[in-house]
Amino acid sequence: MDRRRLLTLGAAGLAMAGAPLAARAADLPARLANAPPPIGAAERLARIAKAQRLMREQGVAALLIEPGSSLIYFTGVRWSRSERLTCAIIPAEGDIGIVTPFFEEPSVRESLAVTADVRTWQEHEDPLALVAGWLRDRKLGAGVIGIEETNRYFIVDGLARHLPSATLKNGASVVRGCRMIKSPAEIALMQHATDITMAAYRYAIPKVEAGMRPSDIGRMMNQATVALGGDPEFSLVLLGEASAYPHGSGKPQIVKPGEVVLMDCGCAVEGYQSDVSRTFVFGEPTARQRKVWGEVQRGQAIAFEAAKLGVSAGSVDDAARSYYVGLGYGPDYKLPGLSHRTGHGIGLDGHEPVNLVRGETTKLAPGMCFSDEPGIYIPGEFGVRLEDCFHMTETGPKWFSQPSVSIETPV
Repeated sequence: MDRRRLLTLGAAGLAMAGAPLAARAADLPARLANAPPPIGAAERLARIAKAQRLMREQGVAALLIEPGSSLIYFTGVRWSRSERLTCAIIPAEGDIGIVTPFFEEPSVRESLAVTADVRTWQEHEDPLALVAGWLRDRKLGAGVIGIEETNRYFIVDGLARHLPSATLKNGASVVRGCRMIKSPAEIALMQHATDITMAAYRYAIPKVEAGMRPSDIGRMMNQATVALGGDPEFSLVLLGEASAYPHGSGKPQIVKPGEVVLMDCGCAVEGYQSDVSRTFVFGEPTARQRKVWGEVQRGQAIAFEAAKLGVSAGSVDDAARSYYVGLGYGPDYKLPGLSHRTGHGIGLDGHEPVNLVRGETTKLAPGMCFSDEPGIYIPGEFGVRLEDCFHMTETGPKWFSQPSVSIETPV
C-alpha cells in the first residue's frame, strides 16, 4: 500500500537518527551479498523495440513520456518533473528523441542509457514547440501521438496547440503492455529488494520494546535497510487501535503489552521495489487477536491460490472477499472487514497497473507482479494486514517472500 504521506521515515529520517544510528552501527546487519546487476542497455533497447511493435500494431506514430518511472524504464534517465519540460519521444520506427533545457543537457546525459537525438531549448522558448518540430521532422506531426498516462495536462494542451493535425491519445496500452510483464532481470532485482526487507524485519522486530514510538521502529527498519544495501521507500508502523486504519492515524502511539504492531515496509534496489507487511502482538496475543490473524492468513492464502494463469485480476479479489463475507465480515468494503483492494501491481513503482480489485478484467500472465494483502480492520480495536508480493511464472504464482507462519513468528 502507498503510505508515504503518513508516518513515513525514508532516507531523510536517517539524517535525524543521529546518535542512535552511531550507537547501533556495530550491530547492524551486513550488506546482503549477491546483488543482481542493474538493467543493461540491451534490455532497454529491447523494451523500446517492444513498445515500437505495439505502437505499429495500434497505429500509434509516437509516444511521449516525461520524467518518472516510465522514462527510467525506457531510457535510464532519472530526472524530476518541474515546470521545465524534459521528455522522451519514442517513434514507431527509429531512434528516440530527448527534449530538455539547454543547461540541463549534461546532467540528463549522465543517466541516458540508449542512443537518442537530444534537442535542447532555452529559457525563453516553448519546449513543446521543439517536441512538435521533432515530430514534424520525422513526418509524424499529423499522426496519432500517445501520451504516457501520468503526464501532466500542460504537455497535452501545448502539444495540441503546436500539432493541430495530430491525434493525441492515452498511451497506456503501449506502456502497460511493456511494463506489466517483468523480465528475469527485473524479477531478480525485486527479489533482492524483498530479501533486504525481510532481513531488515528480522533485525528490527526482536528489538521492539515497550514505550517505543512508530518513528523509533521505522528508524530501526531504515537503518537496517541501508546497511543491507537497499534504499528505504517507506516504513509505516501502526500501533494498537491505529492498526485498524490501513494508512494509520496521527494520534500519539507507543508500544504497549498486548497490543497489535502492524509494520508495512519496503525498499528499492536499482529502483525496483519491495512491499511487505507484518502484524504481531507485543506480548501475549488474545484469543480474538489470534482468531483475526488466522483469518487474514487464510485470506492471503486463498488469494494466492486464486491467482492462476489466464484468470482475471479481479477474480483474485473476489475470492478473498467471498471468504471474508462467509466469516461475517463486510459485505463488500464495509467494516469490520476488508476496506481496500486485495493487491496492487508493483515494479519500478510501489503501485503499478493493474490491481487485484473487483472488475479488473486483465488476465494474469507470466511476468506480472502483485502484492497480496487482504487485511481485516476492526475500527476502535485493531487491524491485521499480512502482505507479501508474488510474480506469475509459467506454472503459476511464486512468492517473493514467504508468508508469516504464526502471530508469534511474523518472519
